[in-house]
Amino acid sequence: MSLKNNLVAMLLFSAIVLSAPWWLAPIGANYPDLLQKFAIFGLFAIGFNILFGLTGYLSFGHAAFLGVGSYTAVWSFKLLTMNVIPAVILGTLVSGLFAWLIGWLSLRRSGIYFSILTLAFAQMAYAMAYSVLTPITNGETGLQLTQQDPRWFDRMAGILPTEGLPSTNLFGLEMKGYSGFYFCAVLLIIGFWITLKIFRSPYGLKLTAIKSNQMRMKYTGFNTRPYLLSAFIISGMFAGLAGSLMAVTDPLAGAERMQWTASGEVVLMTILGGAGTLIGPLLGVGIIKYFENIFSALNEKALFDAYDFLPGPLQEFMTTITAPFVGEGWHLTLGMLFMLVVIFLPGGVMQGLSLLSRFLKRRLGMAGESGGAS
Repeated sequence: MSLKNNLVAMLLFSAIVLSAPWWLAPIGANYPDLLQKFAIFGLFAIGFNILFGLTGYLSFGHAAFLGVGSYTAVWSFKLLTMNVIPAVILGTLVSGLFAWLIGWLSLRRSGIYFSILTLAFAQMAYAMAYSVLTPITNGETGLQLTQQDPRWFDRMAGILPTEGLPSTNLFGLEMKGYSGFYFCAVLLIIGFWITLKIFRSPYGLKLTAIKSNQMRMKYTGFNTRPYLLSAFIISGMFAGLAGSLMAVTDPLAGAERMQWTASGEVVLMTILGGAGTLIGPLLGVGIIKYFENIFSALNEKALFDAYDFLPGPLQEFMTTITAPFVGEGWHLTLGMLFMLVVIFLPGGVMQGLSLLSRFLKRRLGMAGESGGAS
């Protein structure tokens, strides 16, 4: 029965993701760049949720793995080939090694001390990318492609440099526009499948038990550290994969991807959608990225046109009071939404959907009983 449920969940999720350009069209969110962000940050968030949602360990340094994945992918494009497969694989693996090192050190502490340690390591990586690691990261300018890059694999295959910078490709298919989105979407589906298997496995149950009462597990003789470290590494590899995909869709890497604000963003996404749930972090990604790209583009003229069904004075009044919440003020709208969710729905949007579902079932049940009685 569990296998059947997993299959149904995967088929439904795959259909939703692959058909996104059609069902997102009515709200203006179907252009490739935004769809790519949904898929990339979706991977980032579901990976972060394996650590935070299952174990309760809050990391403020996951942007470090995002940056490592990006830098590794760009170096793969410069040294090896413009084919995205080696870049994605190397970016994920190198981020996993980096996560092992940071996790091995940080997991010696728990609670707020763990969070501060991960933040410190991420800020160290960010500062080093700007300074002592400049030969590797190219400092403030960022790591970019050049025509003089060796690309050994491409040269051995007879692919010679042409005028202008080359494009990332999947065996000849350029990773631009919708083709880039579908490549990211397929990896998001694979990532979701891995997450689903973890959540519904004995391994995932042990991680949840650690979150519930780690001290009691230790008293029974259960060694929690290998499970925490493995969850940290898996989560870091998801972040590295997301960073690699950023370089696939836009082949450059900068230290800003390692900044603490990027780590804070994935925390907001996970909490807003619902930490510890399968779909919650993806909903958080959708909400935040939609606000960032759609609400931030609105201006007073767009609002005025949207209220054209109202009488003149009322149209101007509604435009005046809502203008501060769009455009450059979109953070205000997002902040208010986050505040309301945290206060009234600690379980995130998923808790709100669950409450709504129970309410509708109760109403339908009452309607059925009244209909049967009559």
